[in-house]
Amino acid sequence: MSSPWAPLKNRMFLILWLAQLGSNIGSWMQTVGAQWYLVETGASPALVSLVQTASLAPALLLGLIAGVLADAFNRRRLILGANLFAAGAGILLTVIAALGLLGPDALLLYTFLIGCGVALSSPAWQAIIPALVPRDQIRSASALGSVAMNAARAVGPAVGGLLVSLAGPAFVFGVNAVTFLGTALAVFVWRSAPESPADRERVGEALAAGIRYVRAAPRIRRILLRCVMFMVPASSLYALLPIAVNGHLQLGSSGYGLLLGALGIGAILGVVIQGRVRELFPDNALLAASAVAFGTCVFAAGYLPVAPLAVLLVLGGAAWINTFSTLNSALQLTLPEWVRARGLSVYLMVFTGTQAFGSLLWGSLATAYGYSPVLAAAAVVLLLVAASVAVLPLLPRTGKLDRSVPEPDLGLEVEKEPRPDDGPVTVLVAYELEPGESAAFVEAMHEVRLSRMRTGATGWELVHSVTDSRQFREIYEVPTWREYLRQEHERLTGEDRKNIERAESLAAEEPRTRWFLPAKA
Repeated sequence: MSSPWAPLKNRMFLILWLAQLGSNIGSWMQTVGAQWYLVETGASPALVSLVQTASLAPALLLGLIAGVLADAFNRRRLILGANLFAAGAGILLTVIAALGLLGPDALLLYTFLIGCGVALSSPAWQAIIPALVPRDQIRSASALGSVAMNAARAVGPAVGGLLVSLAGPAFVFGVNAVTFLGTALAVFVWRSAPESPADRERVGEALAAGIRYVRAAPRIRRILLRCVMFMVPASSLYALLPIAVNGHLQLGSSGYGLLLGALGIGAILGVVIQGRVRELFPDNALLAASAVAFGTCVFAAGYLPVAPLAVLLVLGGAAWINTFSTLNSALQLTLPEWVRARGLSVYLMVFTGTQAFGSLLWGSLATAYGYSPVLAAAAVVLLLVAASVAVLPLLPRTGKLDRSVPEPDLGLEVEKEPRPDDGPVTVLVAYELEPGESAAFVEAMHEVRLSRMRTGATGWELVHSVTDSRQFREIYEVPTWREYLRQEHERLTGEDRKNIERAESLAAEEPRTRWFLPAKA
């Protein structure tokens, strides 16, 4: 087994990893600078919380299309362009702030634009890992991405708070812009292998395929649900901590940065110990325990003094990273390769979009009722989230499915090969069952339906003969001949094939498949 640090021996991976680390640190510094700028101007809790909303909302708006673009276009150019766009927005924000012309509306607008650049590049960042390291180092490279994110969570807020107190928000905004330029330079230096456009899905096809997959994947939907359930109440801490710092804690911007740094230190400790913890406890137990721990941390932010709060924030950081490393690894291992960037983009969209919504929700409630009771209410919701694991756990075999893609034997002989855009394609599969197997067959076909719908079908039905109870017909439709071939050769995984074979094993003879296209005059 290779060392978890082995990918860093690859020069190009090391350069891009350091660039990512620097950009993440800059983003946290930007958040601290923007929130503290509003706190010092006497802004309401709702307005302060909008910094989180403005920076994260782009992931909700652009998350899925960013995944589609990462699969459909050159990823290097996409990352380069997105970082240059974010750098441009950051430079404009810096200039306006330095001239003393920055108001809350402009601050939120430029924060949103910077977030757009980050949202557009995030799925592509995750998807380029296989191009940078050998296959046996992909897991380690992904883990190092988490290390970069959480090291930034520890360092960025503390440094940002210190720089805000020494040099002001404009300086912090400028540093963040420089980190985007550094990332763009690192990506420009990288020369990725040429990508052939011949086999790429069209943007519209890729977008529709990604949506169909998530809709027909119960395990993926449950992961996304657990993410939403945790993130809505957990987002209260990041939204309202600056208000608490300026309130009963009576700290300055540097103190705020240090408290956020405690969360980051906890996150790094969580990364260090998570391997051992996951050996001892199942995923669902970890999700419940993390919700309780983070709920304790949220409650403490509203009522406790600095010293015990800092200790609990370390615990909260570990709980935070444990929750999302559990959900992220489950997602990575459950998604098949062909839709991975799109699946990850949906996850990022839900993760950051929910945080943006939650920040707005809790900030508005704090404006009306005060931050302490609102943080207490969020803590209670987190306890309910922990209890809900008993009735809404991650589904069995999540992360343990066969994601290989075996080559099919279609037995397809045609007089004239259809054109790629011909369609829709109607596929009819005729089954004649063994006596007494009808109920078991219908149950087995439920999983077949999900497999077909995940991999390209836009409609599916199962019918039976009124004259012979053993005769069944499966009928499903795929938009084009191109999509049908992709379904059979690129998308149906080993797990999907097992679902189909399980249903076919109940038939008295091998099912007969027929393919139909619209008749033309």
